[in-house]
Amino acid sequence: MPTAAENLGAAVGTFVDGLAAAGIRHVCACPGSRSTPLAIELARQSAIRLWMHLDERSAAYFGLGLARTLHEPVGLLATSGSAAANFFPAVTEAVLSRVPLVVLTADRPHELRDNGAAQTIDQLHLYGQHVKWFFDLPEPDGSPAQLQHLATLAARAVSTAVAEPAGPVHLNWPFRDPLIPARVSSRVASPPGVHNPRLAPAPELIHDLAGDLAERPRGVIVVGAQDDPSLAGPLTRLAARLGYPILADGLSNLRSGCHDRTLVVDAHDAFLRDAATAEQLGAQVVVRIGAIPTSKPLLQFLEAQSRARHIVVDPGGWRDPSSQATDVLHVDASLLCESLMASVVSEPEPEWGARWQAINAAARRAIEAHLAADDDLSEGKVFALLADLLPDGGVVYAGNSMPVRDLDTFLAQSATRLRCLSNRGTNGIDGVVSSALGASAAGTGPVVLVIGDISFYHDLNGLLAAGKHALDLVVVLVNNDGGGIFSFLPQADSESVDDDFELLFGTPHGLNFRPFVEGYGGRFTRVEDWPGFSAAVHEGLARGGLHVVEVPTERRRNVVQHRAVWRAVAGALRPAAVA
Repeated sequence: MPTAAENLGAAVGTFVDGLAAAGIRHVCACPGSRSTPLAIELARQSAIRLWMHLDERSAAYFGLGLARTLHEPVGLLATSGSAAANFFPAVTEAVLSRVPLVVLTADRPHELRDNGAAQTIDQLHLYGQHVKWFFDLPEPDGSPAQLQHLATLAARAVSTAVAEPAGPVHLNWPFRDPLIPARVSSRVASPPGVHNPRLAPAPELIHDLAGDLAERPRGVIVVGAQDDPSLAGPLTRLAARLGYPILADGLSNLRSGCHDRTLVVDAHDAFLRDAATAEQLGAQVVVRIGAIPTSKPLLQFLEAQSRARHIVVDPGGWRDPSSQATDVLHVDASLLCESLMASVVSEPEPEWGARWQAINAAARRAIEAHLAADDDLSEGKVFALLADLLPDGGVVYAGNSMPVRDLDTFLAQSATRLRCLSNRGTNGIDGVVSSALGASAAGTGPVVLVIGDISFYHDLNGLLAAGKHALDLVVVLVNNDGGGIFSFLPQADSESVDDDFELLFGTPHGLNFRPFVEGYGGRFTRVEDWPGFSAAVHEGLARGGLHVVEVPTERRRNVVQHRAVWRAVAGALRPAAVA
């Protein structure tokens, strides 16, 4: 009769083999006792790389960045108790940004639940509605029926995580002593093969939509955050056929690369702030792909198109917070564009696309001229320079609050292939350092993270992974000593909060980040001018490892600088300037 350790090894080994067979190549784990069986079997599985971390929150965000960058599911492993709860922020980000994670939490046996046992919390449905699927596994017994069940569960977990819309799943597994699994060489169970095909549009949908779009020559295509490398070609060809401009969010990954960018609009955040300009750009149809755009002026422009047909293309889920959608198409965007290209017969209205192109060009020239004339360090100019500093295939990871907004405004289109990523599911400032390090671990290209000081402070623990796993990351730390975005909000101008603004919103910290960075084995450079900034980024990319480049700015001055750019754009948009 098999021993308890052999039954444990057979059960957990079968499950881990099933994860590997279903496509899990990476698991991020933290040390713990109750999770010992899974940790040992994961370490034994040669097809899986185990990334050990010391902080569960950082581990989860690292896994999220890794999964996002690789376009594949990544596992997370935590022991019982509060360790599992520290995965929660990354899980919420994953479900909203549609990143596939397989979350594995070890638990106490059933008889130790809800009776004061140490390191025990209620882990059933711990993440609530923030996971696509939850399952509480049976305690391992090594029976043939259970082994087949475990192999099937592994396949189901991975398949559910990657199915549209992708997201996290949670499996909770109670273990009792002994926790050391014996090596079991023979595994009799095998997982089922699961296929999740892309969602193709029906022929009747293509026929009806192609006919309608042909009757609406003044349309726009709005692309929010998305990272499908197959989209750029079909989408830009369809836009050219229809004559529709593409309002490309900074995270759309359409602004850079070798595809046709003739109709790509990259300065909409700046020029749609001008009411007179926005009024002359009324659209008959809006086709929206990807997540909600970053730009508030763009969202306000879309809300003003009350007479237009609003088509939301989304393979799963419902991304329409304004409730403007007249049509929601649960299809793959690339397949939709390819099918429409084969069916649509359209006579574009040349003046329509030309008007958008002229306005966009005038706005971009105004932005570049204004930045060139101002030698002072400024937050927006960081992104204006990065396009020329990063090599082809580089990754820009943008922090939330001001960095992602500045990316949207100041990153101009370029033939250099840049991949722009950000945690825009919950829009949180936590875990961003770890997410960028996860992106670096994917090995797809050099990574530059642009992050604010409060967000950097939130995830200082994440820096440990850089040295522990020999990862390369250049961090551009925009340090304005507090919460810079609040200086743009009504709170900054309200008399009722004037005396308490710094206490409640500015939140200055006065931290010197150099000792923290150097304590984690990184290099730190505080720049004083733009030549120094460029040199520091170049050095960081060339030498590898962790290199933090601090750009000191001042919050009130930053507001003045941004508003000066918007005024320069508005002045450039007068009729004579864009004729």
